[in-house]
Amino acid sequence: MAENERTWADGKMLSEQQGAVGVITFNHPERLNAVTMEMWQALGEICAMFDADDSIRVIVLRGAGEKAFVSGGDISQFAVTRANAEVARQHAARVAIGRDAVANCRKPTIAAIRGYCLGGGLAIAVQADLRLAATGSKFGIPAARLGIAYGFEGLRTLVSLVGPAHARMIMYTADRMDAEEAARIGLINRVVAPDALWPEVMALANRIGDNAPISIAASKAGIAQVLRDPADRDMAALAELSRRSLDSADFREGRTAFMEKRRPKFTGR
Repeated sequence: MAENERTWADGKMLSEQQGAVGVITFNHPERLNAVTMEMWQALGEICAMFDADDSIRVIVLRGAGEKAFVSGGDISQFAVTRANAEVARQHAARVAIGRDAVANCRKPTIAAIRGYCLGGGLAIAVQADLRLAATGSKFGIPAARLGIAYGFEGLRTLVSLVGPAHARMIMYTADRMDAEEAARIGLINRVVAPDALWPEVMALANRIGDNAPISIAASKAGIAQVLRDPADRDMAALAELSRRSLDSADFREGRTAFMEKRRPKFTGR
């Protein structure tokens, strides 16, 4: 165990900090990192912890082992979590805690995908800001083969990434696609060799982490507002973020570093 690694959900979730990067690991490899109710809850708690820590600038999500990022919900719990419509509704509310925690993180998030990324796993991955995947990874949403009606928030995010035509193909067929097809339709950002995945993800995370946190936060919030319905957009909040950035020490540091032809050292203030 790494020095600053913590265990959650009876060891099925791990958190650690690597420099300015917070790492979340789905650690249930014997079931291809299938997510239990307890893991969904822990995901929300870890995201909240990292989001509140100013020393962390980027959050990375990954699966333990080489076979799966997350293969979906733990089917062994379906008899309990989906016994009837009301029980399923309550379970969906608990799932939303983890899913929404990823979606609503103030910090940029990256999903490092190797192996299966299916169902609930894909629902987690699409909430991340960026997705890098190893060749050989598989993507899909098997809801149509399980008799499950996929929720609105998940569909909205999927459509925002791949468009309605590809979303229909994914949802109607419940087929699996490889990483190259996922990249072609915009579901993931980049495909890399399996052995290069983690170095590439960490290099990207550190590159983002070296940039001005206030600027990154403004970009993240602005893109989120673009994806909302016009009537729901909070333009005042975006204006405030713009004002804060122009008044920030980071803005002054960025200008000074540019004039002095050196790398800036941003503090997030």
